[in-house]
Amino acid sequence: QVQLVESGGGLVQAGGSLRLSCSASGSTFSMYDMGWFRQAPGKERAFVASISWSGGTTRYAESMKGRFTISRDNAKNLMYLQMNSLKPEDTAVYYCAARNDPLRSYQYWGQGTQVTVSS
Repeated sequence: QVQLVESGGGLVQAGGSLRLSCSASGSTFSMYDMGWFRQAPGKERAFVASISWSGGTTRYAESMKGRFTISRDNAKNLMYLQMNSLKPEDTAVYYCAARNDPLRSYQYWGQGTQVTVSS
């Protein structure tokens, strides 16, 4: 079982950047495919990006392509989400998630980190 902790959220102006981190512990990090999700007020949780266990395959939600970059460092048990050109509609709580089978739903979730983008 893996424990996940997000960090790096905060308040930023539109057009600015933030880098979120997800720290993993309790299990072999490289066993897991990882993902970022977000939940805005009054909305359902939505997929942001994912990365395979090796880092070789990444996927993005359409609205994040070209602005967000997901990466991971298996030696440090860390995953990142670099967010550039932020927009007010990116305001949400961002969650990292892990799964040990790419054909299954994400099994493990962090507690979330708030990102607020002001206009």
